[in-house]
Amino acid sequence: MNQRTVVALSGGVGGAKLALGLTRILPPDDLLVVANTGDDFEHLGLTICPDTDTLTYVLAGLDNTEQGWGRRDETWSFMDTIGTLGGADWFRLGDRDLALHVERTRRLRAGESLSQVTHDITRRLGIGPRILPMSDDPVRTRVRCDEGWIDFQEYFVHRQCRPVVRELAFEGAGVARPQPEVMAALAPGRARAVVICPSNPFISIEPILAVPGLRAAIAASGAPVVAVSPIVGGRAVKGPTAKMMEELGLAVSAASAAGRYGDLLDGYIVDEADGAGISVATRAAPTLMKTVEDKEALARTVLDFADSLA
Repeated sequence: MNQRTVVALSGGVGGAKLALGLTRILPPDDLLVVANTGDDFEHLGLTICPDTDTLTYVLAGLDNTEQGWGRRDETWSFMDTIGTLGGADWFRLGDRDLALHVERTRRLRAGESLSQVTHDITRRLGIGPRILPMSDDPVRTRVRCDEGWIDFQEYFVHRQCRPVVRELAFEGAGVARPQPEVMAALAPGRARAVVICPSNPFISIEPILAVPGLRAAIAASGAPVVAVSPIVGGRAVKGPTAKMMEELGLAVSAASAAGRYGDLLDGYIVDEADGAGISVATRAAPTLMKTVEDKEALARTVLDFADSLA
């Protein structure tokens, strides 16, 4: 295990942008990306891992940059046919993307762990850094709305975030075991930094921290913990972050997002307009990552800040 590992906690789109920036400035063996699996679900008989797959496609250079999710140069014959047959076509699986889900599901049913499957697929796609799930045990995010509890993808994709969020729960988290390589990277003295990517705190990062032992391991690692705010200019860059904050009675601000991590943080990267009311050390930087150069520049800022806090 490398003695200078940067451990990055990540959800999907926003987290993958910073993860890509980190891959451009770190040797492959010096970066471990911990993927949220709370979004995972079973669909059409297949195990779908949205955040892991977004990270995989982005780091492999296969992502659809215009759409923000899925693979580029995608075709949709399978979904068009499923719809014609009356099947569930609300969660769009492109033909190229489908191959990954079929192969993952086959190997999981054959007895391989999610970590083993993910590691092999990322290597076959030419990704150097490790991408590992937070746990090989199933953890599923659930959303309580006015009608009761529903699965996260039902809320997020099928209903397009329309229901009012009253509460979140991470089913299975209480008995899930943290991924062993992740825990080894977080052993005292082993990590250079822990980076919390600019992902939704509620549905991307908190499921990771809900796995028993992970939050404590981060706190005991001795590495500086630096988060990047998902809020820019008082607004969420993408997804339902701001809507969730409002519905859960929180101010839509970088400070509120930081507050979700409690005393875990040593430092917080915020956009130039968002530094008020934060109790930990902050550094202002452009956090809106539109180009590869933006991603690399923010990654350099994050690591420089973390090193200054070590």
